[in-house]
Amino acid sequence: MINANKYTRQFFPVAAPERKWAKKTYIEKAPVWCSVDLRDGNQSLVIPMSLEEKLDFFKLLVDIGFKEIEVGFPAASETEYTFLRTLIEKKMIPDDVTVQVLTQSREHIIRKTFEALKGCKNAIVHLYNSTSLAQREQVFRKSKEEIIRIAVEGAELFEKIAAETGAHYRYEYSPESFTGTEPEFALEICNAVLDVWKPTPDRKAIINLPATVELSSPHVYADQVEYICDNLKYREAVEVSLHPHNDRGCAVADAELGILAGADRIEGTLFGNGERTGNVDIITLALNMYAQGVEPGLDFTDMPKITELYERVTRMHVYERQPYAGKLVFAAFSGSHQDAIAKGMKWREEKNCDTWTVPYLPIDPKDVGREYETDVIRINSQSGKGGIGYLLEHSFGYVLPAAMREEVGYAVKSVSDHAHAELSPEQVLGVFTDTYVNINNHIRLIDYHFVRTPEIHVIVSVEIDGEQKELTATGNGRLDAVSNAVKKQLGIAFSDLTYEEHALTKGSSSKAISYVSIVPENGKRVWGAGIHDDIIASSINALFSAINRSIEGGK
Repeated sequence: MINANKYTRQFFPVAAPERKWAKKTYIEKAPVWCSVDLRDGNQSLVIPMSLEEKLDFFKLLVDIGFKEIEVGFPAASETEYTFLRTLIEKKMIPDDVTVQVLTQSREHIIRKTFEALKGCKNAIVHLYNSTSLAQREQVFRKSKEEIIRIAVEGAELFEKIAAETGAHYRYEYSPESFTGTEPEFALEICNAVLDVWKPTPDRKAIINLPATVELSSPHVYADQVEYICDNLKYREAVEVSLHPHNDRGCAVADAELGILAGADRIEGTLFGNGERTGNVDIITLALNMYAQGVEPGLDFTDMPKITELYERVTRMHVYERQPYAGKLVFAAFSGSHQDAIAKGMKWREEKNCDTWTVPYLPIDPKDVGREYETDVIRINSQSGKGGIGYLLEHSFGYVLPAAMREEVGYAVKSVSDHAHAELSPEQVLGVFTDTYVNINNHIRLIDYHFVRTPEIHVIVSVEIDGEQKELTATGNGRLDAVSNAVKKQLGIAFSDLTYEEHALTKGSSSKAISYVSIVPENGKRVWGAGIHDDIIASSINALFSAINRSIEGGK
């Protein structure tokens, strides 16, 4: 980069900050949430939402649990005005939900805003004017006193028009571009507005401190917020609100430190949609608190549904790595990650844990409507035996022997590697089934019959290259007898037979699966599996699967 010297620091740090916020470790309770999706979010869309889409989004916000929703700038356009009137006239605003509307400090705009609110039970009227040094000098070319006069006149008009119309709404004031404003001047103009409104604890005013453009590191913003909180008039009758944007990619950090610094309220959007790089992402912010044991007061238990509606009405895409909401944020492809997650889940079951400490997963994916089998353990060429074994067990009920998992893992990863693709759970099952289950490509089992003498005697019918043969032998048990028959009469040598079996718990509860391994003369252990309604048949099928695979060199 060649021109860094043309950039100056446009923010004003607090002189000698006390930084009480820095002594706090975590947020103890959730703030008041206000969604600005329908105003700030909507105005940033390439194609703004239609009336029907905004109504759908409003219903979603209510379902999520927002009690304050900024619905627009009703004096700015007929569409904005109609939307608010539709909400009021169709009685779509629940009694416990407050709608918020934005207005500039101009009489005809304020009058139209109050007109648009007629009949609304609960509303916040939001007044703003820009206060930053850059805006004062370059845009308005006005002195501090003149900028204060704009804000005060707007505040006085609120009182005047409310008295004329009988409205009894709450008020909010934003010194827009707060982050580029001298802290002492921001405090002065906010107190001047409050002196007009004279809020009380029963009818609180809102002072909103927007990071209209994010100009500094989050700790500087926290200092600015703490300074205002500590020096604001009528503090017990004021909610201090934050409205962070994400120009430096730190909006969530700004909000979190700002709450520690004394803020009571957050304005933001779902998924962080907003002008330029966006607003603070309320989903991330709320679930960060949730992940530390703080009830956020918002319901994100069906994230797929929320994502679908958001993408439909905004025509935006939720990034696959978007915290908590993206399709891949819980996905583990790495073998070591998969193994740790699988062991962590097993540990929770064994210990009957009531707290969540699973490695690599900051929250339980099920809490936001995601599934372990399809969303967490994802299989590609980087996956490991733990993840593949976990997927086969939890998706299909196959509990592979520990010694078999590594071999199955390599078989599955090889398919993914050659295909240069992720494998779905069904594809993983297909690789396992095609490679290990009921394999009969060299020696096909036709039938068997056992007779108990002092030992177990077996007659086994098989087909080899189209020719049927009968094999006979005795053994200590059924599988041993069949094994001896193959060794004795087909001349196939192997040793160290191992055997495990269990009932299938998913898909087909009447079936059993058996896993058998043998060590042929080359010394390399070979596995096979068998599935059948009868446990004895499944074990014999597993043995023949292993034998057939050994003939092919274990492939």
